[in-house]
Amino acid sequence: MDALVAAARAAGVEDERLLAAMVSVQRSAFVPAERSGLANVDTPIPIPHEQVTTQPSLVARMIEALALGGTERVLEIGTGYGWQTALLAELAREVFSVERFADLAETARAALAGRSNVHVVVGDGSQGLPGLAPFDAILVAAAYPEVPDPLAEQLVEGGRLVQPIGPGGAEDVVLFEKRDGDLHRVRSVSGAHFVRLHGRHGFP
Repeated sequence: MDALVAAARAAGVEDERLLAAMVSVQRSAFVPAERSGLANVDTPIPIPHEQVTTQPSLVARMIEALALGGTERVLEIGTGYGWQTALLAELAREVFSVERFADLAETARAALAGRSNVHVVVGDGSQGLPGLAPFDAILVAAAYPEVPDPLAEQLVEGGRLVQPIGPGGAEDVVLFEKRDGDLHRVRSVSGAHFVRLHGRHGFP
């Protein structure tokens, strides 16, 4: 069994579509070349700008919490090198990913080449993509003490949002659902350590 799939299963992930995507989307194409030996290890990997990729088993738990069925338009905040983006693209109809750093976005675009349902945008993730909203699901891969208002506004009624809630470095990854126009906390997905969400509606 693929080591990352085994790690995801051990973390409690049961979504077979997601586990199959983890087999087909090899992480080795989405990590720095000099760290390719760690691609099949369930560990975060440093990337430029003092960023790190999310631990694969945690990626799987966060994606599973979105309960994607294949028809959704998904907004991802924090593209990084694009492995999580690629997994989302396997499970949803269309993925829009916002990356703060232009060089990371370009690296991700190259790794994601050929996936017609993925769009990587350089911008302020805390503002989302209002011109392309609404979204059926939102996954935030950076920490802030609350969900930025623009992201909550861009989620459809009944939609799901997953975000690390905290100051950066010690978070509770939380699943929210939008009901009657407001976000409601559903459950904690995991404890985690994430980089901070920077932007107009995030940290300075």
